[in-house]
Amino acid sequence: MIVLPVEVTRTSPHAPVSKAPLRTLRHLVAAGAALLLAAPLLAAAHQARPAPYGDRLTVHARVQHPTDLRTRDGTVEAYDPTTGEVRWRHARDGRRPLTVLPARGEAITLWDDGFVTATDGRAVRWHRALPASADWLTAHGGTGVLRPLGRGILAVLTPRRVAAYRTADGDLRWVLPARKGCWFAPERALHRGGALLIAQPCARGAWTAQLVAVDDLGRIAPHRRPLGNEVLGRGPNI
Repeated sequence: MIVLPVEVTRTSPHAPVSKAPLRTLRHLVAAGAALLLAAPLLAAAHQARPAPYGDRLTVHARVQHPTDLRTRDGTVEAYDPTTGEVRWRHARDGRRPLTVLPARGEAITLWDDGFVTATDGRAVRWHRALPASADWLTAHGGTGVLRPLGRGILAVLTPRRVAAYRTADGDLRWVLPARKGCWFAPERALHRGGALLIAQPCARGAWTAQLVAVDDLGRIAPHRRPLGNEVLGRGPNI
């Protein structure tokens, strides 16, 4: 059997103790103190950050019952219908509200940059952008663009498309593009029963193709397949 030599290092009982752990502890204590001192500064910086999309919501009082909505001096204002007092104001930096629509206690607002917002008087709940619509809105305004549908669905009409959003969270439910050579006329849309009838002028084509009917499930057509995957008159399609 071959025994290899092993070097053994012995430590004297009187050898000095290393100060490295003590220095590490001091560094940790100093870092913790620095974080405590910086916390108020970080909180102030967070509050001072510009709000996304330039939103400025000023709440004067809690909304306990329905309010009247108006646009005034670049803001959306909610008034107490009994006293006339302002409950809250919503503005966006450099932007102007074109129209506002009440929906289940919320204010749905269309802005001149093609954004749609929803606020309940406590927070701006969601934002949605309408593609390639800012120039058209500037020239024509927001007449007829926001149209309520059944079951908490909002239809947003522009010449190129109709989009439906859930008012609770802004979720996109369906999109209906205009036919080739045609466009939608939001100002000429009107409700009939549970349907929204939308004018769709076309350069060519029969007059029957120049009117579209939609509801909360999308375009109304025979044997359609709505969002619930149901065929009218047949029950669930399993």
